[in-house]
Amino acid sequence: MTIPTPSDPAAVAVELEKLRGTMAEGFARVDGSLALLVQRSEQTDRALDDLDNRVDALERGRWPLPSVAAAVGALGLALSVWQFAAR
Repeated sequence: MTIPTPSDPAAVAVELEKLRGTMAEGFARVDGSLALLVQRSEQTDRALDDLDNRVDALERGRWPLPSVAAAVGALGLALSVWQFAAR
């Protein structure tokens, strides 16, 4: 078998087929990489949503603390005034 010359239409077709295979392989690799990036992005979004929900739960559980501190301060002030008035 002889090597076809570049001006031979069969040689051009063979080279185009090789190029097509190389391009298809490259696109498949890029598609795989993009799919992996999308999956990681979705995992990160889920982790951020979970973290946001946990922070919201902590903030809701913390709200009575300033109110309790203000009530204790007011009670302490009232007791001090009552003791001072009793003298």
